[in-house]
Amino acid sequence: MGQSPLELSIVIVNWNTRDMLRECLLSLFAACHRWPKFEIIVVDNASSDDSVAMVRADFPEVILVENKTNLGFGGGNNVGFARSTGKIIATINSDTQVLSDALEVICAYFASNEKTGAVGPKLLNTDGSVQLSCRRFPGFMTALFNRYSLLTRLFPNNAWSRDYLMSDCGHESSMDVDWVSGAALFVRREVYDSLGGFDEDYFMYSEDVDWCYRIHRAGWRVAYVPEAALIHHIGTSTGHAPFRMVWQRHRSMWLFYRKHYSADIVLLDIATWLGIWSRFAVIVTRNAIRKLLGRKVNS
Repeated sequence: MGQSPLELSIVIVNWNTRDMLRECLLSLFAACHRWPKFEIIVVDNASSDDSVAMVRADFPEVILVENKTNLGFGGGNNVGFARSTGKIIATINSDTQVLSDALEVICAYFASNEKTGAVGPKLLNTDGSVQLSCRRFPGFMTALFNRYSLLTRLFPNNAWSRDYLMSDCGHESSMDVDWVSGAALFVRREVYDSLGGFDEDYFMYSEDVDWCYRIHRAGWRVAYVPEAALIHHIGTSTGHAPFRMVWQRHRSMWLFYRKHYSADIVLLDIATWLGIWSRFAVIVTRNAIRKLLGRKVNS
């Protein structure tokens, strides 16, 4: 008699986050020590901080894939997905820590909700507060009223931010949503087999929105399941290259718009392009001024 199939394959893409990756793996093995039907695949995107040596030495059970170049978040995950065998595949960030029985809760949710194709758990900030990790699909106002925008910070109760971030919905009960964060995203094998993984045109950012959008269009549901929780220390990898990550975020906004929203109305496309890249220019300028002022203060 052959072995029963694995319940869950967990893919972690790593880029220069050795210490956080170690904590993430420790939390995974602690969560799974009574639950043998899982595998962990670490895909290293050409790190230079001895992440690979750490995994080899401390976690020999982990399937380790070494990319020679940085394939980005989507590309790295797709390499791991192709190696996976579980009935459920998951991508979780290296800067997360799994709490309690989160993995079992998510697998049980899939088992009892056959129409659900993807699930996101509750994500907690380092201080234990709730991250707004389930959202509605972006609209034209999202560039101005997203989680990080100045307008959202100045006017947190405005209707556009509340709608996009679902801040009025409560985050303590399971519910169907438009999309969930790729920091911890669980997908049925059937969904992956039929739709493929992440769109690798996105190097970083919006690939989770895109995947959930395609999952919805294929007739599956996407669910937020807060009974399962992970801590997410935001920005550990992206902090290594802030300018590049800001550029990639806005590039991904434009790619998502062109792929899913554009009706090839030239004036609307131009206006959207200008809106996205004007926002990029403002953020880059603001960051440069902050950096300059910080140097003056410290000099």
